[in-house]
Amino acid sequence: MMTTVARFQDQQTESIIPEDDKPPSLGCIGWFIVIISLIFIIGLFPVTIFMCVKIVQEYERAVIFRLGRIVDRKPKGPGIFFVLPCTDTFRKVDLRTVSFDIPPQEILTKDSVTVSVDGVVYFRVCDPICSVANVSNADHSTRLLAQTTLRNVLGIKNLSELLSDREGISNSMQAALDEATGEWGIKVERVEIKDVKLPQQLQRAMAAEAEAAREARAKVIAAEGEMNASRALKEASLVIAESPSALQLRYLQTLNSIAAEKNSTIIFPLPIDIIQHFTSKRY
Repeated sequence: MMTTVARFQDQQTESIIPEDDKPPSLGCIGWFIVIISLIFIIGLFPVTIFMCVKIVQEYERAVIFRLGRIVDRKPKGPGIFFVLPCTDTFRKVDLRTVSFDIPPQEILTKDSVTVSVDGVVYFRVCDPICSVANVSNADHSTRLLAQTTLRNVLGIKNLSELLSDREGISNSMQAALDEATGEWGIKVERVEIKDVKLPQQLQRAMAAEAEAAREARAKVIAAEGEMNASRALKEASLVIAESPSALQLRYLQTLNSIAAEKNSTIIFPLPIDIIQHFTSKRY
């Protein structure tokens, strides 16, 4: 019994799905009004031809409503198409890419820092039927959704992630917007974060932290340089100790460098060994 009911439900479902794809019937009254409209067009043919012929541009599509129902479930255009003046209305949909700025949003990040963030969104209409039938104003709705999505995405990010991972945030926003606007016939092509404004106190604190970090690195580098220099001097002293004449050559080289600077005063160093020789004779 359950198998029979399930099969019957499947048959009903299969019979309903194709009917949704077919254009809905206008009914007897609807067809009567259409016939009267056709008679009116034929009777006043030279005049009504200008009311029936419409033109849309290459980047536009026209969604035709006949007695409140969408005709053929597909848009018309580009080029020339015909409408019945008494029963048909149509709406033009622009398929070109549209860009808009997201107003600056005051956002509290995950680590409790208040920042002001703005961005830009690029989108286009990919399904004119859905953009007309499923939402009253697709452009305005996308703008509002972009603002709320920006708040939701940045609210779960730290300040460091917000400043360093803009590309990842843009991709997350694009995926969220594209998923939400798919039912509206909207395709979000790109989302970019334009500017992140930090409070003045936070900017000063970050600048002081960066300056302190640079000073610490400079001190570490200077200390490493002193250590390397002391090691080199130790090795040089060992080499000079093995050859006493090397010390004399170094002394002459120092005198040469002093004389090259045109100094009037030259200091001659006195070896300590000589002084020790005289003091030993005195005692």
